[in-house]
Amino acid sequence: KTKTQAKDFFKTYFPDVINEMDNLTEDFFKNPTSAMVTMKCYPWTYWDKVALVGDSAHAIVPFYGQGMNAGFEDIYILNGLISKYGDDWERIFQEFQKERKPNADAIAELSYRNFIEMSSKTADPLFLLQKKIEKHFANKHPDKWIPVYSRVTFSDQPYSDALAIGDEQERIMQEVMQMPNIELIWDSKEVEEKMLELLTKN
Repeated sequence: KTKTQAKDFFKTYFPDVINEMDNLTEDFFKNPTSAMVTMKCYPWTYWDKVALVGDSAHAIVPFYGQGMNAGFEDIYILNGLISKYGDDWERIFQEFQKERKPNADAIAELSYRNFIEMSSKTADPLFLLQKKIEKHFANKHPDKWIPVYSRVTFSDQPYSDALAIGDEQERIMQEVMQMPNIELIWDSKEVEEKMLELLTKN
């Protein structure tokens, strides 16, 4: 709250920064951290006149690193619709918002969940075990299990599909985590077969 406290904080945790920034404490108090928000609005368009794209339509918290990519996807889809329909802006805008809104809402949800995971679950031994089981299974069966983070970050699969598949994987993992002695048998054939069985039920 004071310049002295700020200086002490940076000396303790970021000592290299102090020598690089001339007005560290002044800049720190001139630029307070702002709130992180999720923007979910609809419609994104007004007749054939205006369309919102990117953060103006769907700002998200930054915990997936997908905000700019989601905006680029908007432009990619919009460009395809312009090529398809020419100057029919009302039709272009209507199809654009209908196609993109579910994906924008999905990445907003995924980003928020990732924030929750990073802020409150990474110290939970059961959560860490679950992630270890998922990684082990994905390595053995990459054709059957792609973690949701990989689906979002390393594929062009729609965000809404990644969210739906991630929800189903979470349901499976909740059953797996209830298996007796899961901490001891996490990398066993028994767990692997249970996951394969649950996947076939979908």
